[in-house]
Formats: sequence, structure tokens, C-alpha cells
Amino acid sequence: MGIVNVTPDSFSDGGRYLDPEVAVAHGLQLEAEGAEILDVGGESTRPGAEAVAAEEEMRRVLPVIEGLMDAGTTCEISIDTSKAVVAEAALGAGAAIVNDVTALADPQMAAAVVAGRASLILMHMLGSPRTMQDDPAYDDVLGEVRDYLAERVEAAVAAGVPEDAILVDPGIGFGKTVEHNLELIGRLGELRELGRPIVFGASRKRFIGAITGREVDERLGGSVAAAVLALAGGAEILRVHDVAATADSVRVAEAILGTREWRSEMAIR
Repeated sequence: MGIVNVTPDSFSDGGRYLDPEVAVAHGLQLEAEGAEILDVGGESTRPGAEAVAAEEEMRRVLPVIEGLMDAGTTCEISIDTSKAVVAEAALGAGAAIVNDVTALADPQMAAAVVAGRASLILMHMLGSPRTMQDDPAYDDVLGEVRDYLAERVEAAVAAGVPEDAILVDPGIGFGKTVEHNLELIGRLGELRELGRPIVFGASRKRFIGAITGREVDERLGGSVAAAVLALAGGAEILRVHDVAATADSVRVAEAILGTREWRSEMAIR
């Protein structure tokens, strides 16, 4: 899953792809590098980020989705939003997946997903982007994330979303310390108990900088390491900025270790 941020304030590439034509070209480049999904977002969810009005969010993302569709992309398009009205418009423009970091905080989101016959990614986040990193605390981070996602899956199904259309994301960096993130990655396979595909996003995030001392644009090595280990632990979809390097790393790991064997063995551990 290649990231297409159409925002002025995202932590890694804010402002770089605000122009729709530039964003479309970036998405097509990610596709050429091996992306199978393009995740288009018009509202930053970095720590401390301010909310964006739905009208502004749609103004940012709809021309990009339409442009990608017009360009004949073969990727599935995901809309990264927590607003049902934005999801509905994006699905109408050609998106097929809703990536909701608030896991149905908008009471109308499930209905929008059902009406659009879309897939739905439910993510764990402690608090909101404005507050999530103030002082995140857990008694058992893996257990609490797992229980939250299980409850959200149940809520989505109760609202009419087909269970086989639901994916889950542990929300690396969303209300977690460095230690929380590391534990979640190390125990990622335990989330397979939920019976839903796991989406994993650690690309360029702060915990990698804390470990390596690298700035945001210097975190490729750490991001790739996290992605390959997450795949080994059972992740199905890797949400990344650097598609080419991640895809190459995954291909080499699979060629060396054997695809399903090493993933299932690592997940059990």
C-alpha cells in the first residue's frame, strides 16, 4: 500500500503532493514501483494534527482519486479518512477501500462502507491525533489493542459490513511509546487470532528515529526492517512511503526463506 498524502502538514511529506497533478503522478510512480493499493489521504493524523473540515478534505482528495482513475491505474484506491461524507464521495469517485483510523467513530461510516460495497480498515488509536502521544499508557498493550479491534470488528459486522471485507491495523505510533510499538511488532502474530487480515504501517515513524537517531527522510533502513519483520509476523498489507525498496526487500526475504513457511513459523513464535 503506497502512501499518497494530499496534505500540507503530514509528518513525512506534508505539502509535497498538494497539487492534484503532482499527487497523481506520485501515485502512478508508486504503482510502477510495485504498489497494489494507493492510500489517498487529505487530513494529517500526525501527533498534534488539527482536524480538517470535510469540504476541504474532499477538495484535496477527490481530484487525485479521479485523476488516478482517469489515468487507468490498476491499483485499488483506499481513502484514508474518518468522515463518512468524505468516504462516500471518495467511493463514488472510484475508491474501493476505506482506511478509518478512528474505527467507526463517525456513526455513519459503516453505512457509507456498506453502500459503497467497500473494504474497511479498522485501526487502533489511543485518543485522537491531537492528544494520542501526550502520555500513552497500557497495562497490556497487545491485549488491549487486540480486544479493541475485536470489539470494533463486531461493531462493524453488526452495522452491516461483511466480515470478509474488514481488515485490522494495530496503529503503530498512534498513542504508543517506543516500547509499545516494539512489543506490538514483536507480538504481531497474536493479532491473527482476530481472523482478519492485518494492515501494518511503520514507515518513517518516530520510534524508528528514536532507535536510529535518523531524521524523517533518513529512516528507510529502519522502515524496511520493520516492514519485513511485520510480514514475517503475519501482516498482509504493508503501508509504506518507499514502495520500491520495501517490495525488493520482501521479494528477497521470501526468496531466501520461502513465502508461507517463514511467515507462518514466525507468526507462531
